[in-house]
Amino acid sequence: MSNFDLKELQNCDKTSWDTYKPYFDELNQRPLTEESMNAWLTDWSELSRLLDELGTQAYIDTTLDTTNESFRERYMNLVENVQPQLTQADQDLKVRLLESGYSKDDIALMLRNMRNEADLFREANIPINTEITKLTNQYDQLTGGVEIDWEGEKLNLSQISVYLQDEDRPTREKAWHAMKAGWFGIRDELNEIFLKLLKLRKQKASNAGFSDYRTFRFRELGRLAYGPADCLDFHEAIEKSLAPLVDEGLANVKAGRGLDAIRPWDWLPERGMMIQADDLPPLKPYETEDELIQGGINIFNQLDETLGRHFADMAENGLLDLESRAGKAMGGYCARMASQHKAFIFMNGIGSHDTVQTLLHEAGHAFHDYEGTQPLIWQEPAPMEFCEVASMSMEMLSAPYLVKEKGGYYNEKDAAQAFLEHLRATIFFFPYMATVDAFQHWVYTYDESEGEMTADMLDAKWLETEERFLSGIDYGDDIEFRKMGWHRKLHIFQIPFYYIEYGMAQVGAMQVWRNSLQNGADAALESYKSALALGGTKTLPELFAAAGAEFRFDVPMLSGLAELVQAKIVELEAIVNG
Repeated sequence: MSNFDLKELQNCDKTSWDTYKPYFDELNQRPLTEESMNAWLTDWSELSRLLDELGTQAYIDTTLDTTNESFRERYMNLVENVQPQLTQADQDLKVRLLESGYSKDDIALMLRNMRNEADLFREANIPINTEITKLTNQYDQLTGGVEIDWEGEKLNLSQISVYLQDEDRPTREKAWHAMKAGWFGIRDELNEIFLKLLKLRKQKASNAGFSDYRTFRFRELGRLAYGPADCLDFHEAIEKSLAPLVDEGLANVKAGRGLDAIRPWDWLPERGMMIQADDLPPLKPYETEDELIQGGINIFNQLDETLGRHFADMAENGLLDLESRAGKAMGGYCARMASQHKAFIFMNGIGSHDTVQTLLHEAGHAFHDYEGTQPLIWQEPAPMEFCEVASMSMEMLSAPYLVKEKGGYYNEKDAAQAFLEHLRATIFFFPYMATVDAFQHWVYTYDESEGEMTADMLDAKWLETEERFLSGIDYGDDIEFRKMGWHRKLHIFQIPFYYIEYGMAQVGAMQVWRNSLQNGADAALESYKSALALGGTKTLPELFAAAGAEFRFDVPMLSGLAELVQAKIVELEAIVNG
């Protein structure tokens, strides 16, 4: 290789580490001076972009078709034979950069983050990370491969959700029991996977010199603006200020529907599905994926021309896969395409408003990727707590454009119903988020000198934690399935501790929405876009401030926002029921 020309990689074997090794060797051997440092960082960044997108695309393919062995083999090859060497090579370059003493104001935060990563690095953790990735991929394979018998059809766990939202209660109950059977069928395998993950994660922390995985993981996630105690305080604030509102909402549902209890087929927290107090038919915003996409283009063009162009770019370049189908992994996500400076959205659409809401959410992530492009790849990723502000704010800023006359899917009454359901679900989300996060705080600080962790202990703790925050659901004789609630949240398996971000971000997003009501939609949108454009070049509190929000989660903050939401709910109820 005569020079650092990444075009030479086009015709090489992209799945072999030998293809990339000469480039890392050259970067490691190139003399570093004040004058050469900028070019050196740029070359390293562009190489990192290429490898990042290679891995992202391989992962995307495995989720699009969990039954395709060639996709899985290609992804596993990268995980086992490229990622370990890449991790070590990146560490060597980080150390070289940090030891050089080079510093500039515009990369100070990047260097701080690199120093944190370099401090945590242990060579012994490279093979552990490989095993963890393989196990989390097994979670996708198992859950994506579940087949549910439904009236002569074979449905997956995403597709059965259509019937979990049915207006007919017996149909919902039947669908819930069918879904339950699917989860029970993989219970033992999921227990085995998680207990293996637990041991590996604890070993990672021990290798890095930490007494428990929680402390290590907070550092690994770059949580330098807050700590575990702040999360526990947030849980308590939710319990005091928002849980009573949830209880009040459940009382309204029971009264409005004439129910004696809220059953799990009336409210499924892990899917954000709940029966509404109003006796209204489920919204059916679109029939085909093309209609869903066109509605998105219309909404975003009305909201902001630049954002509309970003979404149209994804549609034109095949970067949207939105409908559920057999063999497709569960859930939804937005993946950054680092080399293209674009984004890819993966979803499991089922023709419901929840699908539209997910599209708006993931589009917010995509806009962050488009708007937040920076000179170096390490300057782009914002803290996840703010990434979710980008997505959740978009759900709320887009709400006025859900009506057909502004490009959306609904008449005025249905648009009001859609936003009404969203605001109710926002309040109902917080106790479930606290359940997921509090459960993990216990799991990863449990002292095994008292006995080795078992699946039964995990089940018991989930039940205890859910009853603390979500006491309003009556599972009847299905208590065993309630204990398995932690199985149904993929974050617990795949992204440990990554869930409180949604709660923090929801508080930020509600403040952005409040600004749009108090200061005007245009001003709020400009602050929002300005904050996205910062990428990861500012600290978490600074990013919140740039978007017009405070980074705090106490009772006064939550109560004030809840009061605003409740007032808007009354206004929307008048439209829906008028």
